[in-house]
Amino acid sequence: MDLTRFKLLTFDVVGTCIDFEKGVLDAIRELGGDAAKGLSDDEIFKPYVQARDIHHGRTSEAFGDVYLHMAKVLGLETAHRNAELFQLRLLQLPAFPDAPEALGRLRARFRLCAMTNADRTAFSAYHWTLGLPFHDAITCDDAGVPKPDPRVFDYSRGRASVLGIKQDEILHVAQSQHHDIGVAKALGYKTCWIQRRFDQEGYGGSPDPAEYTEPDLHLHSLADLADAVDAAFAK
Repeated sequence: MDLTRFKLLTFDVVGTCIDFEKGVLDAIRELGGDAAKGLSDDEIFKPYVQARDIHHGRTSEAFGDVYLHMAKVLGLETAHRNAELFQLRLLQLPAFPDAPEALGRLRARFRLCAMTNADRTAFSAYHWTLGLPFHDAITCDDAGVPKPDPRVFDYSRGRASVLGIKQDEILHVAQSQHHDIGVAKALGYKTCWIQRRFDQEGYGGSPDPAEYTEPDLHLHSLADLADAVDAAFAK
């Protein structure tokens, strides 16, 4: 795939640029009391995915309820103060170590647009954490629906078209097969799957996809993508 052909890169944020799995695991083990200390990652992620499906509201509002659901299932500390702290921690998620520098390199070559299921409040926090790399952002507040609803991609394509950018000039970059890669490929977008969990089993804190979608480009990090882009432009 000729990476120099693209004008716009659209990015999933949480899971691709922001390490929400580390944030969730650290917060549960810190706030959940003794019952959380012996839990494996998968034992934490299973009720997390269930809770997020039940409490699918705005990121800056729903995660107290997510914590309380997980606490009930896993027998964790259930004080509302813990739920409030978990909500706060979800607004302080760390960036993947490679993300800020890689996004900075990519910004020098392309227009970058975030496409995130986070709300505008949460995205603003994550954007600062990443060093403000995005030219534009589409949140669940803007699109009115979350991915994998194809209307998010319709909304994004409409914004790009105002700038004269065609769909075949867009590369969608994401780690979630469920939220991003499957629907983007079905809609005819070129896709780059950033398989952050390449050295781990399963899909972790993301829902399992109905089926695996083969991406156009398969990498393990944003640094890998930035390196591939630099190499392509150097030819």
